[in-house]
Amino acid sequence: MRTTETPATILQKANEWLTGNYDAKSKEEIRLLLNSEDNTALIDAFYRDLEFGTGGLRGIMGVGTNRMNIYTVGAATQGLSNYLNIAFASLPQIGVAIGYDCRNNSRLFAETAAGIFAANGIKVYLFEDLRPTPEISFAIRKLGLQSGIILTASHNPKEYNGYKAYWDDGSQIVEPHDVNIINEVLKVKVDDIKFNGPKENITILGAEMDNEFLQKVVSVSLSPDIIKRQKDLKIVYTPIHGTGVKLIPMALGRMGFTNVIHVPEQDVVSGDFPTVISPNPEEPAAMKLAIEKAIAMNADLVMASDPDADRLGIAIKNDKGEFILVNGNQTVLIFLNYIISKRKELGLLTGKEYVVKTIVTSELVAEIASRNGVEYYDCYTGFKYIAEVIRENEGIKQYIGGGEESFGFMPSDFVRDKDAVSSCALMAEIAACAKDEGRSLFEMLQDIYMTYGYSKEKMKYVVRKGKTGAEEIEQMMVNFRNKPPKQLAGSLLSVVKDYESLTEKSLLSGTEKPIDQKITANVLQFFTVDGTKVSVRPSGTEPKIKFYIEVKDQMTSRDQYDAVEAKTNLKIDQVMTDLGL
Repeated sequence: MRTTETPATILQKANEWLTGNYDAKSKEEIRLLLNSEDNTALIDAFYRDLEFGTGGLRGIMGVGTNRMNIYTVGAATQGLSNYLNIAFASLPQIGVAIGYDCRNNSRLFAETAAGIFAANGIKVYLFEDLRPTPEISFAIRKLGLQSGIILTASHNPKEYNGYKAYWDDGSQIVEPHDVNIINEVLKVKVDDIKFNGPKENITILGAEMDNEFLQKVVSVSLSPDIIKRQKDLKIVYTPIHGTGVKLIPMALGRMGFTNVIHVPEQDVVSGDFPTVISPNPEEPAAMKLAIEKAIAMNADLVMASDPDADRLGIAIKNDKGEFILVNGNQTVLIFLNYIISKRKELGLLTGKEYVVKTIVTSELVAEIASRNGVEYYDCYTGFKYIAEVIRENEGIKQYIGGGEESFGFMPSDFVRDKDAVSSCALMAEIAACAKDEGRSLFEMLQDIYMTYGYSKEKMKYVVRKGKTGAEEIEQMMVNFRNKPPKQLAGSLLSVVKDYESLTEKSLLSGTEKPIDQKITANVLQFFTVDGTKVSVRPSGTEPKIKFYIEVKDQMTSRDQYDAVEAKTNLKIDQVMTDLGL
């Protein structure tokens, strides 16, 4: 028997699906949920409507208002169509691009969305097969379209799918359009969704767009002569069953690399992700097969992309010859240090260049930029905010790179989202450059720390699923906001930044000043006297609350690395203890 009664609101929503304009298969699944002795699945499927948030949709696939299915995708697409027809009413033809990844139902959801856009008089450019997220962003810009979507849940487990929406500059949607679209989506009922539009409104994109994209990817190269000398660099690459399987090896080949080694088991395109529990290049388990291949082949570099090929993970050899994973902050440091130093060497720094990082990303980025006379910007988590900085500086200053700690980097602005295709190409060049100089990538990273200071980062997340989990995460933020820690790892708190109130408070002087951001966000940051930084925020796309920890130290020689790393690891452990983690 059920231990709790099913709330009346849940039963009402479920019965609306039984009597409404939904397909027979969905109705049968609803009946099974209603008749089950355990009502947990029923409640989770209907306790809320899956929100079309500022990042689009993301959720577990299945029937119900809180699930990814053709009706939640349909409502999102109808609402977006309605807004596009308002925002671009003066245009003779509105166009959108649609892409999708390897996930189960991604093709179905993409075709469903294509039919809805077409039924609303919008010209659709649908990719013939799965493609990386950055190529969808590129296609929007290349074709001069007004919007685009990709069906993907990025690196989430196989139960998930998602829907990311883009604006006419190829970036994910920001204010005021995000709120306006959300309002349109909220108005949509199932009977309002126009399925199955005319096929003549749908054009298929394929190899020609791939070629255009890859030509731009190759343009990120700053050292083509070095690649010629190091063309046989041994590179192991894995798409982890996803969309990078075709274009990333092609991009490496076009850059001039001739020794790209595959991981055959993970070249298999599958939404079941058969070789991993989670297809996330941030996690060691997802990189295991690629590292084993690299050891067997004595490779120089390991690279992986997530299922929609926007995130990049790498592994490099340390001074003991062991492959180690490089975290997202270190990846950003390697990229930006190379770009800035190489542009300086080539005389390509004019004083108008800038880089961008997110507020939770390592503060060493700011140090590298400022010491080299390059402007830098801080923005909220998410590449749509990096793209917004680019949009505001268009034609005035030159973007030369930007990234975030969650394994995302964007080497150029022909794409306006994180881009593992271009990033893999550029990282291979950086590895070739290091080898050409008689260094390893590991030594290159050590040299960055020796020059700019040592930084150790760790991201810890706490998962809380379902309705009760969401409430628990909300309460955790309230508790941290009302009672921040007094010290972290023995160092007094000096500054608290609250992005919900856009207030920065100095605990040493008692003064406050505003934070220069356009909009608020549910993010807290704690800074200590010794330079430790902790950022706390709920995830916008997953049932998690995330803690980003950064501690500082100094190293003056490469042989100090292990000792400094051990020391800072202990410090991070103490910070987590002080936070109650």
